[in-house]
Amino acid sequence: MSEFRILLKRHLGSICTLSDRQVRMLEHHYELLRRWNSRMNLTSLQQPEQIVIRHYCESLALGAALPKGSLRIADLGSGAGFPGFPIAVLRPDCSITLVESNGKKAVFLRESTRQQRNIAIAEQRISTIENHFDWVVSRGVRWKSFLGVALRFSDHVALLVGQRDSEELQLRTEFTWSPLVVLPWGEKRVILMGKVSRGTSSLTSLESRST
Repeated sequence: MSEFRILLKRHLGSICTLSDRQVRMLEHHYELLRRWNSRMNLTSLQQPEQIVIRHYCESLALGAALPKGSLRIADLGSGAGFPGFPIAVLRPDCSITLVESNGKKAVFLRESTRQQRNIAIAEQRISTIENHFDWVVSRGVRWKSFLGVALRFSDHVALLVGQRDSEELQLRTEFTWSPLVVLPWGEKRVILMGKVSRGTSSLTSLESRST
């Protein structure tokens, strides 16, 4: 059994169930990530265990937390494909758009998702998106500006953030927040999911508070 499979099995636990085919897809992405990362900065993490936990297990946990059914999901600032790629593998019934403005990272996303029919790559800035999605997901972006832009094209957001950031986010009244999902791998990481509140003020006033 490969190191990736051992680590994934050890840390994922009962959060979700993956078929052997799904594990192969994740492992292929992992191998490409490690290979490409030697030439370009896709992730600052170097240890395999850190990569598996932070990138793959956290993303799969977010995918498992999303509502059941065929969802249209946008991953904003996808980078190397997180959390969107693992979500697409776990949830083949959903369509995932990976939004990434960095051209080199977008090239990696195209190469690493060739076999994923439920993934589309949008090489553009978040502010230029015009489509509407059921959910937007993200990690590693500046959430203060992210929330303002997200309101343009979805009523639901799901974020992978640190617990301190989640406390600040929950003060934002533009969203009705669900209870935190605390991730089991330490480092005080959580999943925070929210729905746009009724009577939310205009986007202009929202963005003025986000800057």
